[in-house]
Amino acid sequence: MSRSTTSSILDRPLGRSGVRAPEGSVVSLSAFAYIYSELVQYHQGRAASISELERRLESAGYGLGLKVLEMTAYRAKETKRETRLMSILHFVSSSVWKSLFGKAADSLERSIDHTDEFMIIDYEPIASTFVSVPSDLGQLSADAYVSGIIAGVLDGAGFAARVTAHSVNVEEGEYTKQGGNAMPGMPPRKDKAVFLVKFSPEVLSRDAQLER
Repeated sequence: MSRSTTSSILDRPLGRSGVRAPEGSVVSLSAFAYIYSELVQYHQGRAASISELERRLESAGYGLGLKVLEMTAYRAKETKRETRLMSILHFVSSSVWKSLFGKAADSLERSIDHTDEFMIIDYEPIASTFVSVPSDLGQLSADAYVSGIIAGVLDGAGFAARVTAHSVNVEEGEYTKQGGNAMPGMPPRKDKAVFLVKFSPEVLSRDAQLER
């Protein structure tokens, strides 16, 4: 009996947007936008405040982050575990981002004022692109779900961190300077998603010891 050449479900692409990865798409952008909007509305009806709603979205994404870590490592056939802080951040902003959104994050930056804080920047965050935040929830970050995914990946890899999502206005010409171009099917954005990663003191201490 000949061995089947059909790829395993573990080797197939994750839920990438049809716009970002048309050749290997599994979930179309419109389908994702609809499902995510329903997810936000579901938790909105059960949250008493904006902060609670964001915590609910983060919690929903956290479990997915743990699974994404396992799946991405399996596909990459990695036999070693990341032990350095910058290595795991590059893994998240490149490999994990490509698995989820079909491209790497636009930027990975370190905070100037706080050595324990890093920022992953996405100029075209899919999660919040088609979510209309009402005026009474003006401070809500619809990308909180993605920050939960990031936290799940980091925690699963042994890098405990608090991850929060923030919407920051894009200055005129900023995205062009970064080498970005608007993607087909994506409406123009006036703000970017900044995912602030704040590592625990234990993680920083361990990383400092590995540098010696």
